[in-house]
Amino acid sequence: MTMDMIQHGGDPQVGNLATPINSSELVKKYINNLPAYREGLEVRKRGLEIGMAHGYFIYGPFALLGPFRDTNIGSVVGVVAAAGLIVVLFIALYSYGVATNQKPLANFTTPNPPVEFSRQEGWSEFAKGFLIGGCGGALVAFVIYQILLFISSLFF
Repeated sequence: MTMDMIQHGGDPQVGNLATPINSSELVKKYINNLPAYREGLEVRKRGLEIGMAHGYFIYGPFALLGPFRDTNIGSVVGVVAAAGLIVVLFIALYSYGVATNQKPLANFTTPNPPVEFSRQEGWSEFAKGFLIGGCGGALVAFVIYQILLFISSLFF
């Protein structure tokens, strides 16, 4: 008894393969609920939400594991470094949007990708939202860290 677990969707040379992982309902719902693919979001809000998440988690390694971690300015250097990396990522997103003009590929997991990602203006708005959200997320992480340091200094 043989059972084909992997099936191709149309042209097998495109690489659009349905596996038990990417075609399961749980994975489809998870992926399609991420900000990049969630229906009803404006493209700038997509970038803002993704940028905030990235800025928030990028701050920690720079502040707590960077070369200035045991100094008084370690947390400030962390937020500046996180903002610098967000700017580099913004440039990469913006450059990708300028260079590409193809329709996003639909596949088994994301059958309806946002049409904004097929236009240069859409990528530009997405990148701007990512920049604002990323710098804001790093700043929020910095403020939360400073509040936690203050609270811990009161008790210890």
